[in-house]
Amino acid sequence: MSDTNAPVGTTTAGKVGGVQTDAVLAKVKRSIIPIAFLLYAFNYMDRAAIGYAQLGMSTELGISLATYGTVAAIFFVAYAVLEVPSNMIMNKVGARIWLARIAITWGLITIATGFVQNTPQLFIARIALGVAEAGLFPGLLLFLTYWLRTQDRSRGIAGFSLAQPIALLVGSSTAGLILDHVEWFGLSSWRWVFILQGIPPVLVGIWVLIYLADRPSKATWLTKDESDWLEGEISKEYTAEDVHTEVSLAALKNPRILYLAAINLLYAVGLYGMTFFMPQIIAQLNPGYSSTNVGFVGAVPYICGAIAMLLVARYSDLLGNRRGLAMGCLATAVLGLSITMVFKDTPNVALIGLCLLAIGVFSYLGPFWALASEALTRAQSAVGLATINAIAAAGGFFGPYVIGKTSAGSDVIFSLIFPALCMAVACVMLAFVRPAKGTPSEMVGKL
Repeated sequence: MSDTNAPVGTTTAGKVGGVQTDAVLAKVKRSIIPIAFLLYAFNYMDRAAIGYAQLGMSTELGISLATYGTVAAIFFVAYAVLEVPSNMIMNKVGARIWLARIAITWGLITIATGFVQNTPQLFIARIALGVAEAGLFPGLLLFLTYWLRTQDRSRGIAGFSLAQPIALLVGSSTAGLILDHVEWFGLSSWRWVFILQGIPPVLVGIWVLIYLADRPSKATWLTKDESDWLEGEISKEYTAEDVHTEVSLAALKNPRILYLAAINLLYAVGLYGMTFFMPQIIAQLNPGYSSTNVGFVGAVPYICGAIAMLLVARYSDLLGNRRGLAMGCLATAVLGLSITMVFKDTPNVALIGLCLLAIGVFSYLGPFWALASEALTRAQSAVGLATINAIAAAGGFFGPYVIGKTSAGSDVIFSLIFPALCMAVACVMLAFVRPAKGTPSEMVGKL
């Protein structure tokens, strides 16, 4: 039988006070992770849709590669500014209402993007999309802190973050097919990329509004004893002061959080450089590819990234070495970008480089966000997680913008040196994050 007064970081298993603890944890994972996964999956499919739509709309709307980089980047302006306010609102109104609002509004705006007629309208749609989507990822991270204990969190984060490579995999293959085969009702195929990918989040948002439970105490699928045990386990990971403190803005000045945010910003340059430019990179490697070919070949790195993400997250929780694993992931991503640039005239070798890039950037997510969430008190969680993600969103702006501006005509591969350098610096910065003595659950120590 497990000891309910076990220290933070130990595994509670078996039976406690009539509660089958393993069964409770299994029910939580079955009920919470899938909905977080769906929200994040459709979010990423939506965000990356413009990368494939650009293959068709560039001619119709007269958008150059440089302009496309700016269009892709402008999304992150409002997105970054509104991350922290969004999490503060969610902390007040609850995850059910706020996550549903995010999903429904972004889905409707994506559908509307399929009807833009010129570049200014496209800019407006992208800014509106940033407003609508702001707060989803840190909101999901905060949501998981209400349901998962520290030792379960890296796998939980990876469980829904797996949506990232899966969404890009599905989005890549389906977008290519849509571009080649769907021109219904006289609308260009690139418009249907937006329309068809905007419908699912609206439906998921409606489901969330009706059925999602904010916390264990509100879950009808848990008994009162089960919810009391789970909330008690999670509460033990925070001091009594933290549990009863209002959301704190002190996180905005916390040097540990700002340091981790800077690391994540540099990482995001590489992530979004890949997300928004993968179709253009694949098309440049083999100019003879059709849109369908580009979509299917572009899915290969995401398959590799998805598998690696699960393995790394598992070892992150088992070993507890968040920092070392995150550094290894970034080093792998830099190696992959370097191979792609050096062997751009050898498509098969360059594709191996893209696979290493995807393995690195996706595997990084589990250990890094576990590292970040374990460093925060309960009072800091809402603002702290959003702060890290909001600052990282600046990388989402600078990555696509700089890549687009530095591309030599249609040569986007040359510009990959920028994200490679950024992630290399992030890797070095992680080396200076030290664990605090005597606090195994707090992986961020003295900087």
